[in-house]
Amino acid sequence: REEACRIGLLFGGFTGSYHALRCLLRKRRKKETPLNAILAGCIAGLSILALDDPNRRRTLSLYLLARVAQCAYNSAKSKNKFHLWGSHWRHGDSLLFSLACAQVMYAFVMRPESLPKSYKDFIQKTGPVAAPVYKAVRESCRGGPVDVESISAYLNSRGKSDTVKVEEFPSIIPCSIIHPDTNSCLGHNAKAASATFRKTFPLYFSLTFVPFVVLHLQKFMDTPGRACWLAVKGAVQSTSFLSAFVGIFQAVICLHRKIALQDHKLVYWVAGAMSGLSVLLEKKARRGELALYVLPRAGESWWYILVNRHLLPDVKNAEVALFCACMGGIMYYLEYEPDTMAPFLRGLIRRFLTSRISNPGPSVSRTASYACLQNFEAMNKPKVQDNQQVET
Repeated sequence: REEACRIGLLFGGFTGSYHALRCLLRKRRKKETPLNAILAGCIAGLSILALDDPNRRRTLSLYLLARVAQCAYNSAKSKNKFHLWGSHWRHGDSLLFSLACAQVMYAFVMRPESLPKSYKDFIQKTGPVAAPVYKAVRESCRGGPVDVESISAYLNSRGKSDTVKVEEFPSIIPCSIIHPDTNSCLGHNAKAASATFRKTFPLYFSLTFVPFVVLHLQKFMDTPGRACWLAVKGAVQSTSFLSAFVGIFQAVICLHRKIALQDHKLVYWVAGAMSGLSVLLEKKARRGELALYVLPRAGESWWYILVNRHLLPDVKNAEVALFCACMGGIMYYLEYEPDTMAPFLRGLIRRFLTSRISNPGPSVSRTASYACLQNFEAMNKPKVQDNQQVET
């Protein structure tokens, strides 16, 4: 309940303060310019303080940073001012997703503390490898002693304590510990992929079906059979992508153990990059969204690692300043260059936060700030006319 109240304060506080600031800036500056939207968005962004968890604030700030970068690049590209090499590639979004997954999976294995707990728990529950095994892999890569008792307890729970030998300083954690239930790496990977499909299909089905019903209720009432079929089709496609991701990641790890005698932390970065190519199974329209969803997690992990290694300063409340700056940029692009934004994000902000204020068309609904601006202009017109009469 407290979390719901904080989220409500975040959205409600931003909406109300943004509208009020737009009116105030219009009144003080006597004109409507892009600077008004930027300043109002930046100051209203202080509503992020409603969230008391710095990690959540940082995650949200990095997500908005990725969106602002997307808008800025689309804007520059449309004006022929800047063109990133490779952006015209057909699968450029898949490449971005793959690179982001490389950092995320590396962080999950080697630096799990750099990922949000919920995100880390989701990866752990989706994958087939137990947490004590990942801990042993991490300790082995760092050259430290492995927690033999923890690994022995895990193997004992799987009934394999007598058949697998555990060393305190292993050069590499063998496949017999990673998947003790079977000696076949191929069988293990196939089983992991199928288990992931069974576990995640209900989740993806609900994520596909429920939003469609809520946002397109009339279409669902008209053709419920078609809506259910599209939901099942989308869920199967998304679940297949995630299952392939898990299978490829485990296959790369097992393959490395077949050809190498020494473990290395970069193996898990490469495994994450290769497994990220499974996004090609997803719809083309969803690949870019998935890349921009994973990218902030990768950025958050990278940020944590750089700060931890003292390569970046640990500035208190830096995520608040970043959120404010990003909201200023987001509101500018929403008001003056809406075509540069992703349709989903643009529709979401206009639906729950604001709609176009600058030069609104006849079909756009009038928001509170727009009504305030109109009233302000109406109040000023009689004053201007009176002043002109006095001067004459």
